[in-house]
Amino acid sequence: MRTSLILRGLALAGLTGLTAIGAGCQSERPSAPPAQSTAALPTMERVALAANRCWFKSGDAAFKPYRLAPELNSFSGRPRILIVHRNSPESRPLAVVQAEGHPAKMQAFGPLLDEQVGPRMTSDIRRWASGNSGCN
Repeated sequence: MRTSLILRGLALAGLTGLTAIGAGCQSERPSAPPAQSTAALPTMERVALAANRCWFKSGDAAFKPYRLAPELNSFSGRPRILIVHRNSPESRPLAVVQAEGHPAKMQAFGPLLDEQVGPRMTSDIRRWASGNSGCN
């Protein structure tokens, strides 16, 4: 009888241990990805990264004469990116894209937006600001 109780106790302890081990091995439920911030700085960071990748690093012919000049560390609370002439980056910007507030209020202006590439830029900027980082 005593041996039977000892075996039962060991079996119960073993099952408890296996249950604990099994519970530790189970993967947690995947959590939803964190929502993208709609504040000005994270929004402009998304826009700057996508613009650099899609317009400049891709070799897009429409943007060959220009370069990107990000100014994201703005003390005015308006992070922005500038599109400037490739060979004279110190000259007046051809396009400015900036945001402020939470949620970010976007503004884009400059003579480049009135050119043939302007509607495409506006569409891309809106898409990137909303969180879609794809290139067209």
